[in-house]
Amino acid sequence: MGNEMHVETVWTGADLVTMRDGKYHLIPAGALAVRAGRLVWVGPEAEMPAFVAERHHRLPGGIVTPGLVDCHTHLVFGGDRSQEFEQRLNGVSYAEIAAQGGGILSTVRATRAATEEALVASARWRLDRLLAEGVTTVEIKSGYGLDEESELRMLRAIRQLGERVPADVRATCLAAHAFPPEFREDPEGWVDIICERLLPRVQALGLADAVDAFCEHLAFSPQQVARVFDRAVALGMPVKLHAEQLSALGGAALAARYGALSADHLEYATEEDARAMAQHGTVAVLLPGAFYLLRETQRPPVDLFRRHGVPMALASDANPGTSPALSLRLMLNMGCTLFGMTPEEALAGVTLWGAKALGLADSHGSLETGKVANFVHWPLARPAELVYWLGGELPCTVIYRGEPQ
Repeated sequence: MGNEMHVETVWTGADLVTMRDGKYHLIPAGALAVRAGRLVWVGPEAEMPAFVAERHHRLPGGIVTPGLVDCHTHLVFGGDRSQEFEQRLNGVSYAEIAAQGGGILSTVRATRAATEEALVASARWRLDRLLAEGVTTVEIKSGYGLDEESELRMLRAIRQLGERVPADVRATCLAAHAFPPEFREDPEGWVDIICERLLPRVQALGLADAVDAFCEHLAFSPQQVARVFDRAVALGMPVKLHAEQLSALGGAALAARYGALSADHLEYATEEDARAMAQHGTVAVLLPGAFYLLRETQRPPVDLFRRHGVPMALASDANPGTSPALSLRLMLNMGCTLFGMTPEEALAGVTLWGAKALGLADSHGSLETGKVANFVHWPLARPAELVYWLGGELPCTVIYRGEPQ
């Protein structure tokens, strides 16, 4: 009797969708045991050791998945752009909207004018929508401040959110998102500030877990991105990249050569990009929300990523301009219907591969012994139902670090 292991909680009564290796790996009538916020047993209930549990939760059937991971968001910003959305649908061109002071610079103005507390409060409302649908890990980027103090304020707001919500919140410094209006005539000057002043401060203050950039003909050139990445790597910070969204610039291959965690968007990625990403372990993060809202027609090369063994993540890209998406589950459906992913690939994209895109695959993203006990119970018969139902908040019970929320 003295050899039983004491655990805080045991969960039984549902089928487990483990997502080990990015596959369903279903365990019918499964059981989970949690100790100190981590999984210490994952397997069939009939084979579970005789744990001494403080609490035993018997679930009423259904399935349990890993907690969902939204690995690419821009949830912290000031104002909103619904007026521009309406203008575009009424026939006003993006160029005209930009000439009126709209576009990303309108978000920059609103973000610069917002207090840290206001940024936290508005982002919290948006984040709560994601958490209600089973998200337990989320990445949030800066990039709408575009001056040193506003970028730092955004990153502090992201860290505050991480302290206030039952989710693991990762912060990414995206100062290389666009050129500030003050540097329109001197783009290299902004790159200098990012490299010489901002990134060292961010790293010293522990305000970011990674560094991102937007590589595109209307944003940062591959050469400018390389400068930012050289500095980030020298500071010991992981990198990732918005790449190949609107044109093929070789950004994904560039990111892979820097050992990037991920390259994101990728509508125009080439076989060379896919090969480089496979070689360096860089995840392809697909963002169907922006593809849908911008009414793009060039799909990311899902078949190429499959062929070369590049893991594919899916994310909401929640942002005010091109993907005002507050449902990661809707992105599961869009990943299948718009991009041709399978339901299993889509679910892997918001669990294990989403975690890998954040450098967290060893601790998050699947139901495996030793991993963090973030999981979700859904009153559904099959995992494909998560992808199948369009909209509507599916009832679910979210367990974060072993505790029901």
